[in-house]
Amino acid sequence: MDQKCRVVIAEDHTIMREGLRALLTAAKEFDIVAEAADGREALRYVEKCKPDLVLTDLSMPRMDGTDVIQSIKRQSPNTKVVALTVHRTEEYVLATLRAGADGYVLKEASYDELMMAIRSVLKGQHYLSPEISGKLIEGYLEGRKSHKTDSLWETLTRREREILKLIAEGFKSKEIADYLCISVHTVETHRSTLMKKLNLHNTAALVALAIEKGLVSK
Repeated sequence: MDQKCRVVIAEDHTIMREGLRALLTAAKEFDIVAEAADGREALRYVEKCKPDLVLTDLSMPRMDGTDVIQSIKRQSPNTKVVALTVHRTEEYVLATLRAGADGYVLKEASYDELMMAIRSVLKGQHYLSPEISGKLIEGYLEGRKSHKTDSLWETLTRREREILKLIAEGFKSKEIADYLCISVHTVETHRSTLMKKLNLHNTAALVALAIEKGLVSK
């Protein structure tokens, strides 16, 4: 490349973020223009910097990873997005791809695979880690839709998932209301709706589900 690729790294774990920065900087073809520790910070940097590439975790504080990707694509359609994650379930992969991700790489991947993924998406291709791509292709060839769009999880709205994430991160109703600029009553209504939709009966069950679905880290 004659011109360096401008990159935003979005990762809430400092060691991981610093490691990614070191790896990309060593490759000489990348310019790290910003680093974000949560989804909303990542969006601010994307709006400001209009990077060529965003390398993002999917389980970050304050905002669901798929919502981050959708927002990036709305703000900066030409920006490529590679999700770097521990999640390998078909449901999670498909949700991320539907959100607009150009690449999906498992965190256990080697340096060479990560570079291959980044270079592929910058050329306009899509990339999936080999460990998951075979299963997805097999599923499509057999005509299966194992993500089950009619599942209870799929009935949740974006706002409901956002509130579920904040609940799981330990925020109280008043804090959530202040953060989202809505009333406490509205937050409590959403909490009640979440429990009814998901057939759950307490906050601990909501937190457990949020962890299972990758909205928050364990």
